[in-house]
Amino acid sequence: MNNLVLAYLGDAVYELHIRNFLIESGLAKVNELQSASLNYVSAKSQRRILEELITDGYLTESEIEIVNRGRNASSHSSKTTDIITYKKATGLECLIGYLYKNDLERCNEILTIITK
Repeated sequence: MNNLVLAYLGDAVYELHIRNFLIESGLAKVNELQSASLNYVSAKSQRRILEELITDGYLTESEIEIVNRGRNASSHSSKTTDIITYKKATGLECLIGYLYKNDLERCNEILTIITK
């Protein structure tokens, strides 16, 4: 599957997981949910989360390769962030999409680590 298609899927899976996590944490007002979600779903937050996953040793070498494929496949730019941040966020989304399609247990494990 195309890496950008995996990132597209990963974005949806990631967003749904974060929304569910925030609702289950007790937030009930939409404004609170939206504000709290930015700690996870903005490109800057996704870059930070990805870098932490790598630095803390949570990702395997093969998972890092998937991240890099997604990062390198990104051809669009963002008006709200720099290109490096945008590409790293795309790499994280690609990984989530890949794991969702190929290893749902590992996908859920990574998503749980992100929301600890």
